[in-house]
Amino acid sequence: MLKKIEAIIREDKVNDVKEALSEIGIVGMNMFEIRGHGRQGGIRLAGRSGTYQVDMLPKIQINIVLSERNLEETIAAILKSAYTGEPGDGLIFVYPVEEVIRVRTRERSQDAVMYPGDIDERKGRVKGK
Repeated sequence: MLKKIEAIIREDKVNDVKEALSEIGIVGMNMFEIRGHGRQGGIRLAGRSGTYQVDMLPKIQINIVLSERNLEETIAAILKSAYTGEPGDGLIFVYPVEEVIRVRTRERSQDAVMYPGDIDERKGRVKGK
């Protein structure tokens, strides 16, 4: 079964997370610049005219579709590389993926999300298995 990871992380941790994912063989992903806040409700800043609340902070959303067998290793890499210990480190969501179809080749499911040098190839898993 395929899963989708949607990780929302700090902007300053993007390179660390990309490196960690690359090290374990995660090749395909996309990223979006987003704004939001969680439990902390934003941050309070002090300026010349007083203090003010910034409640929609810049974050990065990383999306990865992968096989379920690689899920825990990928989550562990994101958790380790995105962690600062401060409020606002982010969240990871995991969703089931019904189907994936590569437009160019018409490959489906696991075949559609495999890349040369990816985590499955590194572990010696056969395409389509």
